[in-house]
Amino acid sequence: MAHPKSSTREIPAVSHIPRHIAIIMDGNGRWAKKRHFPRVMGHKRGVETVREMVKSCIERGVGYLTLFAFSSENWRRPEEEVSFLMQLFILALEKEVSKLHQNGVRLLVIGDLSRFEPRLVELVRNSEALTANNSKLTLTIAANYGGRWDIMQAVKAMLKDRPDLAGSFGEDDLQPYLAMPYAPEPDLFIRTGGEQRISNFLLWQLAYAELYFTDVLWPDFNSVELDRAIHSYQQRERRFGRTSEQLKTHA
Repeated sequence: MAHPKSSTREIPAVSHIPRHIAIIMDGNGRWAKKRHFPRVMGHKRGVETVREMVKSCIERGVGYLTLFAFSSENWRRPEEEVSFLMQLFILALEKEVSKLHQNGVRLLVIGDLSRFEPRLVELVRNSEALTANNSKLTLTIAANYGGRWDIMQAVKAMLKDRPDLAGSFGEDDLQPYLAMPYAPEPDLFIRTGGEQRISNFLLWQLAYAELYFTDVLWPDFNSVELDRAIHSYQQRERRFGRTSEQLKTHA
């Protein structure tokens, strides 16, 4: 299988609608707190936003949607919240996967699943198998994922397969071992909830993504807010190291 090229090695095609959108879904807890609900209610409402984003991306012709559901640092949260998030993940898979499949969505989960209970891992693998041949939208959920973990696991896997590359490998050698070798690099990165950082998410893949930050909390993020983010993306000049004059010459 041919792997998408690195944006630091080749200039990717630029489209009016981003082919790949990556989102940090931030603000569930604050959304709940503002309404005097338990934090977990924000997470439940956030699942509904995921459903709306999947539908909106399909309608707009986005090919890949990647969502940061649970970072490798989120284990530091209160134990009861982590436990609830795991159960919510299981419930969401049980309830949503058949609908995703009916709508032509391919589901993949990236991250270190070794810390998850066997029931959750089994659901993930069954969901991936069920939707493997769908092509309308590729939905990737990053769970127990970290960008540094991704790079480290890729190096280890590559050197295990190709020990001859030790000390002499390049980007093209490493690329197939990263967590998303099936997807082009994100064109647009969105973070809701007001924070302006990428928090160890897709460190390698976001090298040339356009960054969009909004104060809107994830449960309130809807198709109108998505359109605002896409409109912002459409105003950007994507140079990939070139000058504006070069872009005009090649237009």
